[in-house]
Amino acid sequence: MARLTTDELLRIFLTLKNELKLYEKGAVKARFDMEGKYELVSEKEGIMALGKPRKEMDFSALIVQSGYVGFYFMPIYCSAAIRLQLSPNLLKLLKGKSCFHIKAVDDALLTDIRHALKVGFEGYKKLSWV
Repeated sequence: MARLTTDELLRIFLTLKNELKLYEKGAVKARFDMEGKYELVSEKEGIMALGKPRKEMDFSALIVQSGYVGFYFMPIYCSAAIRLQLSPNLLKLLKGKSCFHIKAVDDALLTDIRHALKVGFEGYKKLSWV
């Protein structure tokens, strides 16, 4: 596969940003909103892994990298149950604990990402993080 151009990466970024923006409401705010970087956090306090309290809880982020768009999705880091609800096709793009490398977006992947965001938001709601 040929290396993606900056324009192609920005198209992917903007497509995904439109999906994430739907969750920018209530306690969930954009910490960064600029070309190539968008990050959502919940301004509610919470307890992360190992019982460490946090003033805000990361929810999701997008960052344009050199060959892909990084889709950072913290709910899977916080809950194994959320990870189990994600599609195998989306999980194939997972590199590390919470970063998906997105190099192309089609209807199936967009559906999988929408589902992940919904499940993640509901998981945070159950923990009173949103």
